[in-house]
Amino acid sequence: MVLFVLFEHAAGYAIFRCKSVEDIGSLLPEVQEAITDFARFSTMVTLEAFQPFKSGANALDNINSISEGLLHDDLKVFLMNNVPQSKKKSKKPTLGVADAKLAAAIQDALDIQCHIGDVVPEVMRGLRLYFNKLVKELTAPGAAMAQLGLGHSYSRAKVKFNVNRADNMIIQSISLLDQLDKDINTFSMRIREWYSYHFPELIKIVPDNYLYAKVAKLIGNRKELKEDRLDQLEEMVMDSTKAEAIFEAAKMSMGMDISPIDLINISLFATRVVELSEYRKKLSEYLFSKMTKVAPNLTTLIGEQVGARLISHAGSLTSLAKYPASTVQILGAEKALFRALKTGGNTPKYGLIFHSTFIGKAASKNKGRVSRYLANKCSIASRIDCFTDHPTTKFGEKLKSQVEERLAFYETGEPTRKNIDVMKEAMAEAEFETPSAVRTPSQKKKKKRKIKESEPKDDDAEEEESTEVVKPKKKKRKSKGVDIAV
Repeated sequence: MVLFVLFEHAAGYAIFRCKSVEDIGSLLPEVQEAITDFARFSTMVTLEAFQPFKSGANALDNINSISEGLLHDDLKVFLMNNVPQSKKKSKKPTLGVADAKLAAAIQDALDIQCHIGDVVPEVMRGLRLYFNKLVKELTAPGAAMAQLGLGHSYSRAKVKFNVNRADNMIIQSISLLDQLDKDINTFSMRIREWYSYHFPELIKIVPDNYLYAKVAKLIGNRKELKEDRLDQLEEMVMDSTKAEAIFEAAKMSMGMDISPIDLINISLFATRVVELSEYRKKLSEYLFSKMTKVAPNLTTLIGEQVGARLISHAGSLTSLAKYPASTVQILGAEKALFRALKTGGNTPKYGLIFHSTFIGKAASKNKGRVSRYLANKCSIASRIDCFTDHPTTKFGEKLKSQVEERLAFYETGEPTRKNIDVMKEAMAEAEFETPSAVRTPSQKKKKKRKIKESEPKDDDAEEEESTEVVKPKKKKRKSKGVDIAV
C-alpha cells in the first residue's frame, strides 16, 4: 500500500511519498526511530511534488481555508495533478492529512482515501523538522522568513478590528457601567460616613447619593454656612423647604468640629464622586446610542441595559441570535440551573431578563410564563437585528406590543393577536421606511402595484370595460379512457 502525505508549509504545498508497506500501521515504529536521524528518515520519505504560493496574499487565502477545514482551489488542482488515481481498490493510494476536517473535504471532493491517525502525525513531525532539507528549492532562512511573514499576516487578519461589529463596544460599555455602579455606591457610603462626623443630620435630609456629595462639597464647614449661599443650596436641591431644613440643621447640628485639612480631603473626595456620577450618565447615553444602532429591535423591546447584558453574557450579538429562546430565558442563571440539576430541585424561571419591566409587572404566578414569552420575543428581535441589512425599530415595537397584550391576557383574559399577523404588519411598515435606493426590484414592483390599485379609475375606462364582450370559455374535450380505481 502506498502512503502519500500532504504537508502544508508557509512556503507552499508539498506531497511526500512514504515507503511502500502492506500495512500503514507497521511503519510507525520505523518512523519513530528514524525521526532523530535525517539520513534514515530521508530513505523512508521522498518528495513527490512541491508547489510554492504565488504571493503573500495567496498564502494567506490558502491558510485561511485550511484553518476552516475547506478545500482551496489551488490545493484541489495540486492534488488532482500529483496524487495518482487508480480504479482498483487495492492499488488506490492513501493520502495522509493532519486535519480531520480537511481530510473529509478532500475525500468528498476528489474521492481520495485519506488517513489521519497512526503513522501520519509521526511523519508530520519529521517533515516539520527536516522540510528545508527535503525540498531543495527552499533554504532554512527562506523558510523562516516565510513562516514569520505568514504568521504575522494570519494573526493580523484574525485580530483585525471589524468596524461593523460594534457589539464589542457594547460589551465593554455595559461591563464598565456595572463596575461604575458598584464603585459609586461604595464611594457614596464612604463620603456619607466621613462627612457625618461633622454634619450627621444631612443624611436624613438628602438621601440621594449624588446630591449628597454635591451638597457636602457646597457646604464644607457647616459653621460657615450663611444665608447668602441659601439660593445656591435651593438651586442644587431644587426644593426651598429642603434647603431651609439644611440651613436650620447646620445651625443646631450635633456634629464634631473638623480641621481645614480634613475638609479639603472630604471636598476632593466629594468632587471625585460627583465626576464619576456625571460620567456614568454620559456612559449610559453612549450605550443607548450604540444599542439603537446595533440592536434597535432588542433595545425597543427590553431596554438598552438588559439587552446589552444579554449580548455581553452571550459574547456577541451573533451568538445571542443563535441561542434558542429557552437558553435566553435562563441566561445569567447558570449556577442556579446546574445546582437544580445536581440536587433535583426546581430549575430557574429567569435569568438576566428578570430585570425587565415586564417581569415586574406580571403577577407572581405568571412570572414564569411571561419570562418564557419574553425570551421568545427577545430571540426573534436579536435574530432580526443580527441578520437584517436595513435596521429598523418596527419589529421591536410590534414585539413589545405583543408582550403587553400577553400581560393583559393573563390579567383580563382578552385574546391576543397571532404572531404571523403582527409580523406582516411590521414588514409592511418596515418596507415604507426602507429607502428607495436600497429597495429590491420585487419590492418596487409590489409598491407600484399597490399604488395602481389604490388609484380611482376614470369614467371612460369604466364604460370601455362594461362594453367589452366577454368571450365564452371553450370546453375542454374529455380524453377517452377508462378510469381505473385505485
